[in-house]
Amino acid sequence: MKTALVTGASGGIGLAGADALRAAGMHVVRLARSLREAKDERRTDIACDVTDPASVDRAMVRIEHELGVPNVIVNNAGIFFIKPLAETSYEDFTTTLATNLTAAFLVARTLVPKMVQRGSGHLVTIGSISDYIGFSGSTAYAASKFGLRGMHEVIRQETAKSGVRTTLISPGPVDTDIWNAVDPDAKPGFTKRKDMMRAEDVAAAVLYAVTQPEHVAVTEIRLLPAIYTPRG
Repeated sequence: MKTALVTGASGGIGLAGADALRAAGMHVVRLARSLREAKDERRTDIACDVTDPASVDRAMVRIEHELGVPNVIVNNAGIFFIKPLAETSYEDFTTTLATNLTAAFLVARTLVPKMVQRGSGHLVTIGSISDYIGFSGSTAYAASKFGLRGMHEVIRQETAKSGVRTTLISPGPVDTDIWNAVDPDAKPGFTKRKDMMRAEDVAAAVLYAVTQPEHVAVTEIRLLPAIYTPRG
């Protein structure tokens, strides 16, 4: 049975992706700070603060010991807020980078070289429309997502011809709890929540990428709502 690791899997895109991979027959390791430790035949839940290198190291050691190096990694953990530059604090900025970018680095640094050594594996990075378009009020978020794209592209180059495949998935607005504090329905220029994509739409893209034949590399997927308001 193949194993998939999904970070930020307590809700939203991470939970939907974990559910889709499990339904496809994989043993799924769900990683999130708020999870209760649990394990059954097809799922392992590990409480892990992905911004804490020691916590990530402990989780990676446990996963390798109990299940081996995963076949699929979905680096999904992330946070989101909207503030203009002048209102974005140092803590806002560094916390966003730690969650959205550094956490993905910590997981990839540990496991991708072992995938290369094995000669197989698939790294999926959940980016955002903000990994290629900058939006007002998204200084920290855009910095983290543009950085995530850059890191992912370098990993793609370093793993070329190794048997390890890489996919960057860059969705536009998805209706998850990250929008609760923003209230896009009350703001002009924002895509309304009823028009946003669902977490299951991104999960379907993850599943599509990782279930293609080994000779096919789905290097990037961009998703947008059919009715999309391009925020400035």
